[in-house]
Amino acid sequence: MNVITAMQIDDLQYLLGMAGTVAFAATAVAAVAPKGIDLFGATVMGVITAIGGGTIRDVILDVPVFWASDLNYIWVAMFASMLAFLANKLMTHGQVYRSMLYLDALGVSMFAIQATHKGIELPFALPLGPLILGIITAIGGGLIRDTLAGNQTLLMRNELYAVPVTIGCIGYLILMHVSPESAVINGACCMLLIFFLRAAAIHWNLRVPGWLLTKTTQP
Repeated sequence: MNVITAMQIDDLQYLLGMAGTVAFAATAVAAVAPKGIDLFGATVMGVITAIGGGTIRDVILDVPVFWASDLNYIWVAMFASMLAFLANKLMTHGQVYRSMLYLDALGVSMFAIQATHKGIELPFALPLGPLILGIITAIGGGLIRDTLAGNQTLLMRNELYAVPVTIGCIGYLILMHVSPESAVINGACCMLLIFFLRAAAIHWNLRVPGWLLTKTTQP
């Protein structure tokens, strides 16, 4: 029973990983579409965004890069990017793009907790290492995308994106310290926490409070 359960959990995580890959790739194309990009460029940007964070994580950990042994991550990212490119006018429409952001939030929550758990298991630079890995995995691809596209990066905006990830990863570290035998429940709770915080930020357009921002000077 334990083996079957473990297999089912692995299958669920794999499916969620693929869903997150689709979301990251599609939203990346939608984000750079206003720049006027061709099919090849859109595909490259989508793939880089989808696998970028996880690749950085595995390089830091000095372990085999996750997609090297399973090219389905690349194929799915390529397909999602090309589909998003072909549906460009629909994808960039307000309501449709907003819906994609919720799927992106699901991918962010899953990737962040997976990376944090991986850091705990190794173990890697406890207690801060797993937290840093979770954040990097969740936002790394987006940072690369924005840098290549010449856009303002996530860390330079007052959007509530990295903050929910950080809160969820910290929560997971605390729960794993208190109850390490309940990894599945701990992970599910913290994934939901990240997702709902991010979804609330999307729905109500929540931003980082002004008192936490530096003041820009006008030229």
